[in-house]
Amino acid sequence: MKIAVLTDSESAAGFRLAGLEVVVAADGPAAEKMLADLVQADVYALIAVSAALIPDPYRIVKRELRGRDLPVILPIPSIASALAEQGEDAKAYMRRLIVETIGYEIRIGDSS
Repeated sequence: MKIAVLTDSESAAGFRLAGLEVVVAADGPAAEKMLADLVQADVYALIAVSAALIPDPYRIVKRELRGRDLPVILPIPSIASALAEQGEDAKAYMRRLIVETIGYEIRIGDSS
């Protein structure tokens, strides 16, 4: 059995680098159809779904999963939602990450 990740194009590269099978969807309706297809393929033990695409993925495939143990559907928070919970945007997050990692603030492009 395999693991699949259903996500947007921005997050796909990171999951591919981790060695996971990635399915990219452009929007919610496309993701819902792809999720149903992944469940019906019957080759996945785990399907991780970006919450930015489908906030409640189990609801979409509830009927197909009735009476089955697999696949496990795992909603994963998007980067944007994780940053919003912390109250910072992507630039602020990257700035903080760089400072924590190398100990210096690097300014590129603008002066903000």
